[in-house]
Amino acid sequence: MKRRIVDNVNLIGYNKYVDKIFCTKGDQIMIYESIKKLVTYGLESGLIEDGDRVYATNRLLETLELDEYDEPEKEFSDVDLESVLSELLDYACEKGLTENSVVYRDLFDTKLMGLLTPRPSEVNRKFRELYNDRSPKAATDYFYKLSQDTDYIRRYRVKKDMRWISSTEYGDLDITINLSKPEKDPKAIAAAKLAKQSGYPKCLLCYENVGYAGRVNSPARQNHRIISLEINGEDWGFQYSPYVYYNEHCILFNKKHTPMVIDKSAFRKLFDFVGQFPHYFIGSNADLPIVGGSILSHEHFQGGHYTFAMEKAPVERKINFKGFDNVEAGIVKWPMSVIRINSEDKDALVELADKILTAWRGYTDEAAFIYAETDGEPHNTITPIARMRNGRFELDLVLRNNITTEEYPLGVYHPHQELHHIKKENIGLIEVMGLAVLPSRLKNEMERLAKVLITEGVEGVRHDPVIEKHADWAEDFVSRNEITPENVNEIIKKEIGIVFAKVLEHAGVYKRDTDGMAAFDRFIDYVNK
Repeated sequence: MKRRIVDNVNLIGYNKYVDKIFCTKGDQIMIYESIKKLVTYGLESGLIEDGDRVYATNRLLETLELDEYDEPEKEFSDVDLESVLSELLDYACEKGLTENSVVYRDLFDTKLMGLLTPRPSEVNRKFRELYNDRSPKAATDYFYKLSQDTDYIRRYRVKKDMRWISSTEYGDLDITINLSKPEKDPKAIAAAKLAKQSGYPKCLLCYENVGYAGRVNSPARQNHRIISLEINGEDWGFQYSPYVYYNEHCILFNKKHTPMVIDKSAFRKLFDFVGQFPHYFIGSNADLPIVGGSILSHEHFQGGHYTFAMEKAPVERKINFKGFDNVEAGIVKWPMSVIRINSEDKDALVELADKILTAWRGYTDEAAFIYAETDGEPHNTITPIARMRNGRFELDLVLRNNITTEEYPLGVYHPHQELHHIKKENIGLIEVMGLAVLPSRLKNEMERLAKVLITEGVEGVRHDPVIEKHADWAEDFVSRNEITPENVNEIIKKEIGIVFAKVLEHAGVYKRDTDGMAAFDRFIDYVNK
């Protein structure tokens, strides 16, 4: 009897051992097929070549802790990356290789994709060859496709974002509700709080992120590649944003972890970049809190291959700057306060931009409620955006001010409280140019608002705790529109666009009325003096 118990215990332990090391026959076939599909995806997308097939397979086996492999006879084509990664992640979770939550799954599938991603030196070499032999656009086309093929840009998540165009007096504004950033589950949030705070990499923009394994409080980057560029005589990195708010949304960053500063050298860097990549624009968030909305601890710019509403907006009033006869200048018809300067001579533009920035930094106009500083805290800065237009260099200078008051604790030139039900966050570079990046909560709130308006009307909205914050807004636009089940969603989208235009008006330091334009002219006169 004792011998039988011992044998049973040994058998149970042996079975657990076998179960841990080997899959059942069915599981084996399934996981082997998933591995082959991912390798096939790598071949189809050009991430690996045929000579890399066995090597890539073995790297995947190692990561999945499999000692054996019998390649399936079945052939695969047009592999769907999201599906095959889901299969591999389900297996990894089942075998205890990772936790079954979005944060841990993202860490693990990035690790898998990193095995198929070319080395940084290979990517840089191919980029430079295409740049020199064909064109800057051919080089960025290659790198953008690579960043998607490696799943650094997760196509299947980005396409979930809601996007539409809203016509306003300032042109067609882009509206997006961001749904591509997965929300962390409570277990991962708790783990992140308990995790040791690391100083490596110093931030998400540091060059040291390339190939980094990540952790619960920092994303994995094994599949992330960065192009090395020389900008204004310094070493910089060029990459794409994983969240793609617009086409080829790129980030240019200093390889040194150094704070954001808008100064004369920043203008030189912007023009250096568009000189190298004339099909891209490049711009910067401001370098002060509230009017920035970005990582102020690391110098960087954002750009891309996209034409925003602000770029399309015309110059409504031409202005002259003394000593700059070779520069065309004007005030742009835009809800924010924008000076546009344009010339074939980029050095002249740098000098004029620096003159305008220096003047603005120290400018106070109490009648217009513009203060350069209060209690030693500076308030004035500029959001610059550079581009090439018809072979000439062009720079938009958006005047910004971050002063706060008791009435407007988040900023006088910030969305005011009555608009916070739609947009409360800081107005950064992307919004300045005319693209609203709205919080994911709005998707469900707008769906619920549409339903309640049809079934219960505005009073129903006022009594719904989820959407009551939208009641005053809903009452206003219902009074101006005939709401039906067929048009309610389109009307809500249109009205969100109108709200976003007001958001930009609030962020403008000079209002678009007689007093505001007169105050704007006073500043231009001040620059010329």
